[in-house]
Amino acid sequence: MPLLPEHRWLICLDIDGTLVHDDGYLSPRVAAEVKRVQELGHLVVVATGRSAINAIGVTKEIGLLDGKLISSNGAVTVRIDHDHPRGYIQEEVITFDPTEVLTKLISSLPHAHFAVEDAEGVYHFHKEFPADALGDVNHETPLEELMHRPVSRIVVLSPEQETEEFVDTVATLGLSSVSYAIGYSAWLDIAPLGVTKASALEVVRAHNDIRPDQIITVGDGRNDISMFEWAKAGGGLAFAMGQGPEEVHAAASFVTDAVEDDGVASVLSGFEGILFTRSLG
Repeated sequence: MPLLPEHRWLICLDIDGTLVHDDGYLSPRVAAEVKRVQELGHLVVVATGRSAINAIGVTKEIGLLDGKLISSNGAVTVRIDHDHPRGYIQEEVITFDPTEVLTKLISSLPHAHFAVEDAEGVYHFHKEFPADALGDVNHETPLEELMHRPVSRIVVLSPEQETEEFVDTVATLGLSSVSYAIGYSAWLDIAPLGVTKASALEVVRAHNDIRPDQIITVGDGRNDISMFEWAKAGGGLAFAMGQGPEEVHAAASFVTDAVEDDGVASVLSGFEGILFTRSLG
């Protein structure tokens, strides 16, 4: 018998550094725990910085046969459909004109590597990125041509800079017309203004009538802080992966094990304990 909405939880999971290791490995223990909580009737949603086309395979590995996938840090929401040639059907794509932002970035970071993600989830880059960083669907494109199409995301990699120096440089640019998140290294993701994993997940939560205090979020990066704050604001729970930076740990309710030690499985194996504790409250 399906769970009533008032008993159903929304479990929001990042991919890289959370569900999978740096090399893409997904622990069988993690996959088993994700499938287990789904079978209990709870809603699992993946929320990732990856494009949909580069994330859909992971949703299949963890047993998500339908529902939503939040990709591109909230700019793209798709409906999972593994019978479709791509594995999904686009539902919402939020784009913006990259010209002004790219112009500022290029001026301040002339040696950086730039890429944009178009509305179809295809990346266009002007200088080489690390292997697999942009997935399988990408095209080398002259820098000036990166500005000639609406995009759902700009990606910036500045390998010559230390993270703190990179953070300081970006902070001076006054990127007020967009939302941005900085990764572990000198890596920057830029999305349309007001668009985050949290903004997209709130749409999913409201559509499914799930109570704001019945949310669990798990992530490891700075782009997960928005969904941590969203979960906690409604009375839900935020778990940071053990290997994440201190800034991410500080934003979470709790810190779980590192991805190498199956941190997601550690959280979900204690799910019944969370429910019991809440029932006592």
